[in-house]
Amino acid sequence: MNVMLPTIAASLAVSLCSLSSAFALWLPAETLKRIVPFLVALAVGVLLGDAFIHLIPDAVARHGSVSDVCLTVLVGVFGFFVLEKLVRWRHDHNVDTRPGAEILPLAKMNLIGDAIHNFVDGILIAGSFLADPILGWTTTLAIVAHEVPQELGDVGALLRGGYRPRQAVLYNFYCSLSVLPGALFTLLLSQVAESSLLVLLPVAAGGFIYIAASDLIPVLHERSSFRHLGGQSASFALGIAFMQGIVLFEQSLLTP
Repeated sequence: MNVMLPTIAASLAVSLCSLSSAFALWLPAETLKRIVPFLVALAVGVLLGDAFIHLIPDAVARHGSVSDVCLTVLVGVFGFFVLEKLVRWRHDHNVDTRPGAEILPLAKMNLIGDAIHNFVDGILIAGSFLADPILGWTTTLAIVAHEVPQELGDVGALLRGGYRPRQAVLYNFYCSLSVLPGALFTLLLSQVAESSLLVLLPVAAGGFIYIAASDLIPVLHERSSFRHLGGQSASFALGIAFMQGIVLFEQSLLTP
């Protein structure tokens, strides 16, 4: 009970970070339309940065075998490829012909990848609290720091995928709640949950790489003006910089 209450509180705090994307509810439609491509570019930088700077190195540190981790990342990429095939097949057979009703597969894939990532965050939070309460709060703080830029990018991807601002914010929040089952899973089955990270971390990384490269980067190439080249490149780089800065922040928190 001493561990469960702070773990649940920390998990809820991480979930509430998704509401940082609520700015989309108050922006005029025309303004939102202009900034969505830059939010998508930010999402690409954050997803790839999280995969290559955070998730894969963490998986290697836990597993010890670079080749095994890379193979599992490829399994994740392949798994998301098959998953998107199924999503697109279902999409093609359930087309809503009402104006503005179509939701693109890229938005659905982004929600799936985000839910898996948040489940992993829940495992990390609960595992840290089981080890030491102070470590639990520092881990939570580090996760909150990387959630904010990721949520901004996620809402941009959902808006580009056809969701209305209110839907994008709500569905993004619903996905963030997968932190809670991840945390509860760890509290109930800590040894199993810790072992599952050896697979879940690289699979999540593979999912992020697939979503960024297959679904989001092609969207960025739809607009090729010099203004979009500069703005999207800057947003892409900013997303990577956010992830690198957060890794350094995490290291400073965990250094005695």
